[in-house]
Amino acid sequence: MRLRNIPGVEQALLQYPTYVEHPAQHKGRWQERFGNHHPIHLEIGCGKGRFITTMAARHPEINYIAVELKAEVVYRAAQRTEGKPVPNLAFVQHNAAQLTDLFAPGEIERIYLNFSDPWPKKRHYKRRLTYASFLQAYKQVLKPYGEIHLKTDNEQLFEFSLNQFSEEGFRLRHITFDLHRSPFAEENVMTEYEERFSLRGQRIYRTEAIFLP
Repeated sequence: MRLRNIPGVEQALLQYPTYVEHPAQHKGRWQERFGNHHPIHLEIGCGKGRFITTMAARHPEINYIAVELKAEVVYRAAQRTEGKPVPNLAFVQHNAAQLTDLFAPGEIERIYLNFSDPWPKKRHYKRRLTYASFLQAYKQVLKPYGEIHLKTDNEQLFEFSLNQFSEEGFRLRHITFDLHRSPFAEENVMTEYEERFSLRGQRIYRTEAIFLP
């Protein structure tokens, strides 16, 4: 997601209660930050925030954290919560390659990877969020039998991800090569990109990967 630089964006973010300025301070204590013992679901790369804000509104019994690298992206997503109390949602600016800085072992129950950058050139595969090094980091923060839910419009990335999940010992389930014509369509929450791709007639690929300790 490309956005122009927003002058003073770091300061502007502070007006939103959903924004967490020093997330590493909450490592191992995120439930204290939320003030409850509900499970924590994490979205890596929240884009404009449609998915994560919708999920938080639908499921107050779950705490949601969105991690984004760019402050401008976090700001646009946080704007969706303006004037709306969303106590079970937190936005974090951080590099997803360093998740273990933010979360203790077993602190996360589910990770969402929605329409991540496919990095199509082979020399860039290591940047894919389903590359082995990322999956190893996810295993460090997921609970035993925790889940990764992947959605993408990129068939090559999907097939690559299925192989990486298998090689890293995840159990795959609910694999679909056409999400919107599958039994999972009814409960699916679309991202902005997903809606755009779907209107073009592009197929959406989806799977769930289970962390087996």
